[in-house]
Amino acid sequence: MLDVIGAALLAAGRPVGVQELARLVGVPEEAVHRSMQDLSPTLRQVGLAIEAVAGGYRLIVAPELVPALEPLMAPPALPSLSQAALEVLAIVAYKQPITRADIELMRGSSASSLITLQERELIKVVGRKEVIGKPLLYGTTGKFLLEFGLKDLTELPALELEGLTEFLRG
Repeated sequence: MLDVIGAALLAAGRPVGVQELARLVGVPEEAVHRSMQDLSPTLRQVGLAIEAVAGGYRLIVAPELVPALEPLMAPPALPSLSQAALEVLAIVAYKQPITRADIELMRGSSASSLITLQERELIKVVGRKEVIGKPLLYGTTGKFLLEFGLKDLTELPALELEGLTEFLRG
C-alpha cells in the first residue's frame, strides 16, 4: 500500500486528497493518514517529504535540501504582484465569495488586478450573486492555497481591524 500511495503522490504532481487516496488503495481514510506517517521516514532518506496542503498531500523536496538545489529548482521569476493586486487578493481571500463592485467599494478600481489574479490562477469566478444583474462572484483557487502554503482558508492570518475602517471606502 505504501508503494502505491508514494507513486500516486509522485504521479499526480498536485495535492491528492485523503478520500482519493483511500479509494485508490481501498482502505479507510485513517489508514491513509497512518501510511503518510509510515512513508515519511523512508522518503526523507531520499530527500523528499510529504506536505499536507490544499486539502491533500503532495510530495516536495525536503525543506532542508532546498538551498542546495535552488539553482535547479528556480523557475523563471514571474513579475511580482503589484500592491493593488495584493490588496485585491487579500480582499477576495478574506471576503469570498465577493463581487467586483464590493471589492471596488473597499479599494477603488480593481478591474486590471482581477484580470491579473485570474491569469495567475490565484482567483476564479465561483458563481453569480442572486441580485439584479447577477454579478460574478470571485473566490480563491487551489493554486492560491499552494502558493501561500495553506492547508485551507482557516489558516489565513487573523485580520487586525483596529484602524482599518478609516482606510476602506463605503
